[in-house]
Amino acid sequence: MPGHKGKNLLGFEKYDITEINGADSLFQAKSIIKESENNASKIFNAHTFYSCEGSSLSIKAMVYLALLWGRENNRAPLILAGRNAHKSFLNACALNDTDVLWLKSKEESYLSCNIDIDFLEDYLKSAKVLPCAVYITSPDYLGNITDLCTIAQICKKYKVLFLVDNAHGAYLNFLNMHPLNFGADLVCDSAHKTLPVLTGGGYLHISKKAPKTIKNNVKDALSLFASTSPSYLILQSLDKFNGQTEKFKKELNSILPHIENAKNVLTKSGYTLYGNEPLKLTIKTKLYGYLGTEFSSILEKQNIFCEFSDPDFCVFMLTLNKRELQKLVKTLLKIKQKSPIEKTPPVLAETEKVLSPREALFSPCETVKIKNALNRILAMPSVSCPPAVPIISLGEKINESAIEAFKYYGIKEVKVTKEG
Repeated sequence: MPGHKGKNLLGFEKYDITEINGADSLFQAKSIIKESENNASKIFNAHTFYSCEGSSLSIKAMVYLALLWGRENNRAPLILAGRNAHKSFLNACALNDTDVLWLKSKEESYLSCNIDIDFLEDYLKSAKVLPCAVYITSPDYLGNITDLCTIAQICKKYKVLFLVDNAHGAYLNFLNMHPLNFGADLVCDSAHKTLPVLTGGGYLHISKKAPKTIKNNVKDALSLFASTSPSYLILQSLDKFNGQTEKFKKELNSILPHIENAKNVLTKSGYTLYGNEPLKLTIKTKLYGYLGTEFSSILEKQNIFCEFSDPDFCVFMLTLNKRELQKLVKTLLKIKQKSPIEKTPPVLAETEKVLSPREALFSPCETVKIKNALNRILAMPSVSCPPAVPIISLGEKINESAIEAFKYYGIKEVKVTKEG
């Protein structure tokens, strides 16, 4: 293996190797992969481990490690989480038989979650048995960075692990804004989202202050959910970036003033922007007179493709390229502003939890039309990627407001548990 034996048919085969002598093995790293991960650890000032399956793998490992630590420390198999979690988190909870309590927030989109700090502390203060972890997504899909420092302080106060899905924010390490800087214990990064790394390249970071149980079991946790055939092309791209960090940091700091200026120009021209993440541009398109999906179609005709759009937002993930930024801004300024669209997204009423994520995922299920889904129990996340954030959670009963939300976001069918 590999079957192509290094012969160039597509052009990259000579770099596509496997666990042969001298190439090391990702989950039993002893030589060059271990050295490379040690180099990455120095860059992030943490114990850093590679993933060839993005943050999805790291999230599963984080939940497993939190549960493992929790069992050693008499904690409930429960994680307090922001509801805008990626579906990988729900899958991880189901696979690890971990329950979820959703933290309260007030946001205009299910993709964002401004955590109610008082609710979090009140719960931890009154809990008879503490949960094993608090789990936050920051930055979120729309470009909001949460007050991680305050949450970290609360977690430390009650001796609860603090997990952060930083999939969209690997670059924040080079701005001293990484979750590790604010006290997170375990953090996942999708390197391929904002760094020059091949798709699938990611990191799992363990804080140097995290319990030893976590670090000692990381490789086992990753290998539990990962393919036994990790891509060496992805590993090489992660390794290659280790030697380019100073160049990347310089280019990042060079482009940021231009991005800030571009955002100011767009705001003065009538656009309403959302979020505070440096490398993300999110437009509330209805206030400019367009649905987000309509807006993205207009841009595609100009060969500009957004990262994500829905009826309310159009999201761009910016690169470190001044010329491309200028093209985007120039094109946006040519789009004529129209009267605002008044229709707002449906407000999700609180849903009733009937089953745990594991019970729901492993229940016999069937696919039904949205119009027939009222009072049924959701069995699988019914969202694609992007954004891969479930509107309601596995095991929750689908109420009328959820029906309206599914319709609003274009979801026509859902998988529900079979009745009886």
